[in-house]
Amino acid sequence: MHSRRDWLRSSIGLGGLLLAPEFVLSSEEIKKFNPRSLSKIIKLSSNENPYGPSEAVQKAVIKAFENGCRYPYSYSDALAIKLAKKHGVEPDNIIITGGSTEGLKITGLTFTQGGGEIIAGKPTFLAMMDFAEQWGANINWVPVGEDKGYDLNAINDQINNNTKLIFLCNPNNPTGTVIPKSSLRDFCTSASKKAIVFSDEAYYDFIQTPDYPSMDTLVREGKNVIVSKTFSKIYGLAGFRIGYLIAPSHLSKKIRENVVAMSNVLAIAAADKALEDKEFYDFSLSKIKEGREMITATLDKLGLNYVPSNTNFVFFHSKKHIDDLGKKMLKEGVKIGRPFPPFYDWCRISVGTLEEVKAFTNALERVYDLG
Repeated sequence: MHSRRDWLRSSIGLGGLLLAPEFVLSSEEIKKFNPRSLSKIIKLSSNENPYGPSEAVQKAVIKAFENGCRYPYSYSDALAIKLAKKHGVEPDNIIITGGSTEGLKITGLTFTQGGGEIIAGKPTFLAMMDFAEQWGANINWVPVGEDKGYDLNAINDQINNNTKLIFLCNPNNPTGTVIPKSSLRDFCTSASKKAIVFSDEAYYDFIQTPDYPSMDTLVREGKNVIVSKTFSKIYGLAGFRIGYLIAPSHLSKKIRENVVAMSNVLAIAAADKALEDKEFYDFSLSKIKEGREMITATLDKLGLNYVPSNTNFVFFHSKKHIDDLGKKMLKEGVKIGRPFPPFYDWCRISVGTLEEVKAFTNALERVYDLG
């Protein structure tokens, strides 16, 4: 009976494709970085990190069980102090949330309930807008440009007296685009004089532009800017549900009144250790890059255009309706991303382990060979 490692080292992967030796993880790497097991249906639809929690994080979580009888407040405060140092702000500028999605929802509720307006690109991550609409907010959608990136001029033209929030998902989900470094700060500075700018930086760690700035720089200057961060992506902690907001004091005070699900002691312990685990961070970043390059190489081979990605997913022009492609790929054992109107002939595919990416590229080639 061959072990999983023996099977990998045989260099024969899924669908008969060869796995290059440099793609094969050692037993030590498997222990440290915890790649997820290959499943019958490979799920590449939710932009989850296929690695983690790391061995170091797992140990920290197990140890934290002894604090499971305690309320999380003091542990959350300690994590906020650590994050404040990381971002150069004060602890009261940090709001720990039950995943960054809660931070988005609560911010939308806080500032737009009862008819306030949110300006957002289309398509983008919908959590803030969908939730705020339920509480009476109005959404002003601005289509992305031909390059699938934000049209900042069009967004600026839409700002009016009723605009309370300008939502920027940067890098954007699902397109993978990033706002040009040369215009980001100027736009946010100018726009924040008219409304609150919300910068969702869930995928910030994957940005390929050197020295790309986080908008926490504007929070430090006290501008009307809020930044959201998450431990779900690069740190591999999606299941723990922990994220945080960075906001100037005059805004953080208002948001705190509505936070409903801070987090828990296990998630806080996981996040705390993840911040220290640079080895996992670097490994995760490297493997995501490898997987992304494998995906784009296959898309090049098939002649399918794609948006250069600054994330752990790739948005490509499938030339097939996403519902049809989704059904065909599911028959091949791969679950791909959902529709993102109005781009029904585009597909978002998450980067998985290298095994999973091989399965995806094999399946995609079979689907397109069949026509």
